[in-house]
Amino acid sequence: MSLAEKLGDVPMIQSLFGEKAAVLRDTDFQLLLLANLVAPLGTALISPLLESLQHPYGATDATIGLLMTVFTAPGILMIPAVGVLADRYGRKPFLVAGLFVFSIAGTALTVTTDFRVVLFLRFCQGVSFAAVTPVIITSIGDLYTGRAEATGQGLRFSVSGLTQGFFPLIGGILVGVAWQYPLLLYAIGIPISIVLALWFTEPTAPSRETASAVDRADRGTYVRELTTVLLRPRVASVLVFRMIPILLYITFMTYVSLLVVRSMGGTAGQAGILVALASATYAVAATQAGRFGSSFAGRILPLTAAISLMALGLVIVAFVPTVALATVGALALGAGFGLSLSLLRSVATGFAPMELRGGLVSVFESVGRLSATTAPIVVGFGIKLLDGAVPQTESLQLMVGGIGVGGGLIGIACLVVARTASPLPQQPALADSD
Repeated sequence: MSLAEKLGDVPMIQSLFGEKAAVLRDTDFQLLLLANLVAPLGTALISPLLESLQHPYGATDATIGLLMTVFTAPGILMIPAVGVLADRYGRKPFLVAGLFVFSIAGTALTVTTDFRVVLFLRFCQGVSFAAVTPVIITSIGDLYTGRAEATGQGLRFSVSGLTQGFFPLIGGILVGVAWQYPLLLYAIGIPISIVLALWFTEPTAPSRETASAVDRADRGTYVRELTTVLLRPRVASVLVFRMIPILLYITFMTYVSLLVVRSMGGTAGQAGILVALASATYAVAATQAGRFGSSFAGRILPLTAAISLMALGLVIVAFVPTVALATVGALALGAGFGLSLSLLRSVATGFAPMELRGGLVSVFESVGRLSATTAPIVVGFGIKLLDGAVPQTESLQLMVGGIGVGGGLIGIACLVVARTASPLPQQPALADSD
């Protein structure tokens, strides 16, 4: 029986999102989408509030950015560790506990003004984030294969885009009443964690296959098997490629306001509109991932188009003289981001069997966090090197535009290597399956 037959006929949804959109009728998938409402708030909710939080937390311009750094940094090491443990003990315990801790720590930000305590709470959110988003991605890979899985990953990423567009707007309104009110939005994760604890079905129920995986892990072979997969040229090249969309998007998110105000003569409000447009566009683009081929080769061309769109979009935003023209760049960047990450996550889950899948996906997510953490540092270092050689605004444009060009070229080169490399033994698992 096909997935569509099992889950029901949903012609309107299928026309929008592709033939495998019937996954939306699956209760477990609906619960995963519900859980996915929370994790994107780790950066999206805090970012537009940083200026408003400086006074109550006693932070300076130089230290307020630590609220972002201490959140993104833990995932670099924690995500792979959680992936390995989730392969052994199951997805559900980490997902439920991660959501609960993330929300409790976020809500607790409203009851302290000690900046050291605030940084600790943000660190706790960063650690618990490692048990949420990567586990959601892995669970979708456990539940579906082929185009159905690509559709699921795209819909999940679309929910992330909508979350990042909607909640910051609400937070911007609430902060005008009191600085604590936007942070109370983190509390939505508490009831969601309870719902998942009661009704979500563990996708890796004990079986001979998973029991064998635990035995191998006990013998210390799990890491060797995972490392062997990661070192295959196809996987390694896609792993490097995984960093590029994040690098381009975080560069855009970090410097778009400076570019709008300094080189385009715009306002902070207009910069916010560009960010909202990019988020909305990637939310829509992500829903279309399931329309592309289910084989690895069938996803190379759309991934190439996606990274090219992102590179072009960032270059446009860096150098155009008006906000109206920058809109074109923001739309291109958002479309490429939504499509690339949705397809990438679908590809990654097919690189390994179920008993290694959590670890593999977690490594992919970890390098994404590494890219997000280092992107502003790379651009800032480049701007400092150019200081004095060119005007400050031009150095900003050159670095942002340079990241766009360089990232695009590296991304395409990685895809060429991945396409020509020999397939993995389990690569046929990527073929579409009803």
